[in-house]
Amino acid sequence: MRVSCFQENLSKGLSIVGRAVSSRSTLPVLGNILLEAKDDKLRLAATNLEIGVNCWIGARIEDEGAITVPARLLTEFVNSLPPEKIEMELSVRTQTLHLRCGNFDVNIKGIDAQEFPVIPTVDNGDGPEETAEALEGRTIALETAGLTKMIDQVVFAAATDESRPTLTGVEVTFAKERLSLAATDGYRLSVRSIEVDEAFTDDLAVVVPARHLSELGRIIVDAEDERPVQVTVTQARNQILFRVWGKGGETRGAYHQVDLVSQLIADRFPDYRAIIPKSHNTRTVVGTDAFLQAVRVAQLFARDNANIVRIKIEPNGDTGVGNLHLTASSAEMGNSKNELDAMVEGDDLEIDFDVRYLIAVLSQIDEEQVVLETTQSNRPGTIRPLGLGDEEFLHVVMPMHPPR
Repeated sequence: MRVSCFQENLSKGLSIVGRAVSSRSTLPVLGNILLEAKDDKLRLAATNLEIGVNCWIGARIEDEGAITVPARLLTEFVNSLPPEKIEMELSVRTQTLHLRCGNFDVNIKGIDAQEFPVIPTVDNGDGPEETAEALEGRTIALETAGLTKMIDQVVFAAATDESRPTLTGVEVTFAKERLSLAATDGYRLSVRSIEVDEAFTDDLAVVVPARHLSELGRIIVDAEDERPVQVTVTQARNQILFRVWGKGGETRGAYHQVDLVSQLIADRFPDYRAIIPKSHNTRTVVGTDAFLQAVRVAQLFARDNANIVRIKIEPNGDTGVGNLHLTASSAEMGNSKNELDAMVEGDDLEIDFDVRYLIAVLSQIDEEQVVLETTQSNRPGTIRPLGLGDEEFLHVVMPMHPPR
């Protein structure tokens, strides 16, 4: 193998696939990144057997070939190089990769590419010639614009406790002409949906690990807005593949294509629709930025008291104008009291929330105003952006019970 490429290209590609490298595997090859030179493209690949990433970058290929090299060493070396051309040559006999860039010259010992696991891809005739196992299944095209925000508004609500594996995932549902994402950790629920161009004759729902969707969100940041993200779910529904095209085509620093393949969570996702309140007794509309700033101030004191922030909602007669009070206290540090002007409809109410949950959801809302709907102090509250549409984004958060 003899290949050359720009340092920016290689560095970008390594940053994309590097997060899929296994850090605790007993198989040494899973700590490596695959480099495969073929058809004027350099394919980088990494996997931990739960998630796999293929990334193709532009390169000049003199001799085709493949090798796997330690991910950490290669990435740190490439990131230390000047923005110049990198030349790479493989010694097949010793399985050593020679890299040269400017005044830097190194040899990195690798492992035969034949020992690297196959990362499935989709052979649809679009993009680089496939060199891996082709997935067969249902393929759906999604608009790139806004998909990152959609992912961000959901994944933070997924559980991180591996003892509840289903709740560490995000339910992805295709129904009629809507795509919906939902995540919950048992204390809060976040649901985001959008309309799609394709109509589905039958509903399709799969559970994708939240951390894998987070990786997809990072990749999409540099994606080509004009080309949709392709999503393929296998017939057996045990894998899902996302195909993303990079910006800029053949220009410096651009990747051409990324395939992210994720194993699905086999367990059935809980019926979250049952916990969404069907009605409310109090509806409060408040400025998003002011509300976020107030809960951040409250957190300074709430973190020493089980993260509890008390919200008191006061309507003002029939005018619709009212107040929202936030109180947090700490026996050792003191207390915080903040008052916000709000539009209030319904009854007055006091309710306690985990301040961290409020900060998390408010940080993901771009609209100027947010709606808080409540029923009782011991019942869940719902938060949604004002003006986005009732079915577009919804967050449900359980109330807290203050310590006695």
